[in-house]
Amino acid sequence: MTTLQTRARPEDERRRRVPTVRPAVVAGALLQRLEPPLGRPTRITEARFSGAGLVVGGVFVAASLLPSLLPRPSVVQGVISGVSLVAGYGVGAGIAAVGRYLGLRGPRGRLREWLVGICVTVCVGVLVLSVWKQVGWQNDIRLLYGMPPIGPEGWPLVTAVTLLVAALLLLLGRSLGAAFRALSRRLVRLMPRRLANLLGAMLLVLVVWAVFSGVLVTGFFSGANALIAPSDQVVSPNTRVPTSPVRSAGPGSKVRWMDLGAEGRGFVSGGPKVADIDAVTGGGARLPVRVYVGLRSAETIRGRAALVLEELKRTGAFDRKVLVLATTTGTGYLDRNGTDSLEYLWNGDTAIAGVQYSYLPSWISLLADQDAARLTSQAVFDAVHGYWSTLPEETRPRLYLYGLSLGSYGVENILGSINLINEPVDGALLVGPPFVSPVHARLTAGRDPGSPAWLPVSGRGRTVRFTSEQDGLSRTPGPWGPTRVVYMQHASDPVVFFDSDLAFTPPEWLRDGQRGPDVSPQMGWFPLVTMVQVLLDLPGSGSVPMGYGHLYSAPAHVRAWTAISEPPGWDAASLARLDAVLSKRPHPYG
Repeated sequence: MTTLQTRARPEDERRRRVPTVRPAVVAGALLQRLEPPLGRPTRITEARFSGAGLVVGGVFVAASLLPSLLPRPSVVQGVISGVSLVAGYGVGAGIAAVGRYLGLRGPRGRLREWLVGICVTVCVGVLVLSVWKQVGWQNDIRLLYGMPPIGPEGWPLVTAVTLLVAALLLLLGRSLGAAFRALSRRLVRLMPRRLANLLGAMLLVLVVWAVFSGVLVTGFFSGANALIAPSDQVVSPNTRVPTSPVRSAGPGSKVRWMDLGAEGRGFVSGGPKVADIDAVTGGGARLPVRVYVGLRSAETIRGRAALVLEELKRTGAFDRKVLVLATTTGTGYLDRNGTDSLEYLWNGDTAIAGVQYSYLPSWISLLADQDAARLTSQAVFDAVHGYWSTLPEETRPRLYLYGLSLGSYGVENILGSINLINEPVDGALLVGPPFVSPVHARLTAGRDPGSPAWLPVSGRGRTVRFTSEQDGLSRTPGPWGPTRVVYMQHASDPVVFFDSDLAFTPPEWLRDGQRGPDVSPQMGWFPLVTMVQVLLDLPGSGSVPMGYGHLYSAPAHVRAWTAISEPPGWDAASLARLDAVLSKRPHPYG
C-alpha cells in the first residue's frame, strides 16, 4: 500500500503542475508588461506602451464610433478614431504615471492580474460592440437624411486611417517628451531637479504654443489663401457679363467684371428674370437690382463700402420697395435660396447688395476672417444707412439685413451698432449663425423657460424669433414689434452648435426633451470625443441633403422672409407654388 502511494505521488504532482489558462489573467499579465518602468528614459520610437493608456484609448475609440450630428465618411471616421485613441491613451497613461509618481500601490499578484484582465475584457467587449453597431448607427442618420445606406466595406479604410493618425500623434507626443527631457537635463545643472522640470515644462508649452499659433496656424491660413485665390478668377461658363444697368459690372458700372470674384460674377448674372417672376406672381415684375463689390474692386474696406453706396445710387436701389444689405460668407457667396426667394416675394421690386472680404471657404474663413467680416459689414452698413436715413421715411425703401454663416456674425455686429438707435432697420434674417456669434449665444442662454436649446424662444418673441426647416415662427403667439429679427438654424448644423466646452461639458441640446428632430437619438456625449466629432463635422456641413446641416432650403427662406417683411398678396396656395418653383432650379447661377 505504501509503495503504491509513493509511486502515485510524482504523477499527482505532475497533474497539479499542469497550468490552467485563464484569458483574463493572461491579458492582465501581458498588459502589465507593457508598462514602462518609472523614470526610465524612452526613445522616441521605442515600442513600449502604457497598459492603462491602451485600455482607456480603446474606450475612447469605442465612443468615437457613436453617431454625431452628420453622417461620416470613412476617412473622417478614421481621423476621429485616431485622435480619440491618442487622447484616451494620454488620459490613461497620465493617470497611471501620476499614481506611480505619488507612490500609490494597488492590488498585487494574482488579484491585480484578474482586475486588469477584467478591465481589458470589458474594454474589448465595448469596442467590439461599437464596431458591430457603427454601420447601423450611421445608416440611421443617413435614413433620417434620405441618403443611401452604407455597408461594412469601409472598415479597412477606417482602420488604416485610425492607425496612421494615432501613430503620427503618438510620434509627435514622444518627440515633445524627448525635448522636455533634454531641456530638463540642461536646466538641472543650474537648479534643483523639480524646479528644472517645472521650468522646462513651462518653456516647452510656450514654445509649442508660439509655433502652433504663430507659425502653423498663420502658415495654414496664408497657404490656403494663396492656394484658393487664383480660383476666384476662374470664370464659370454659366455666368455672363450683365447687360442691364441695374446690375454691377453692367452698363455704367464702375465695378469691373473680373474684379467681382467667382461668387460675385455668379450673383450679378444670376437670379430670377422678369419672366420668371411674372410666371409666379401674375405680372408686373421688375428686374431686381443686384449690387456687388469684389475684394479686388477697391484696396480698402472703406473704399469698397463707398463703392457699394455709389452702385446703389447708380442702379436706383433707393427707389425700390425693399433694400437688403447682405453680408457674404468667406468666399463672397450669397445663398440664392435667401436672395431669390425675397425677389420673388416682392415681385422684383428689390435691391440686394453684397461685398466680398475673403477668398477662403466658409469652414476656414470662420476661423480666419471674423475681423474681416465684422469690419466689412459695419463699414458697408454705416455708408448705406447714413445715406438711407436722410431720405424721406415715406418714400425710402424698407431696409433689411441678411447673412449666412459668418455673414450672420457680421449682421450681429450691425445689430449692436449705436447707429440703429435713431433709425432702426426693418428686420434681419440670420441663417446658420456660427458658434462664434456672441448675441446668439446670449439669447440661447437666456431663453424663455420651457423652450429647447436648439430652437429657443427669447423675450416672448417681441423682437427676435428662431425658426428651422420646420416653421418655428408660429410657436410664439405674442405680438411681434416693427423690427423683426429671425435666426434660422438646424439642430444638425455643427457650424451653429460646435463649442469647445463640448470637451468636458454635456451640451443642453443633447438632453432629453432638448434634442432636435434631425439629431440621431443614438448620439451621446463623451468627454473630448464629442468635441472632436462635432469639430470634424464642420467641413462636411455643406455636403448633406438640403434641409440638414448647414444647407437651408428655399421654402424655409420663403417662410422666414414672408414673416419678416410681410409682402402683400401672398396666400398659402401662392406660397406653395413659389416653393415648387424655387426647389426645381437646376443650377446655382441659373
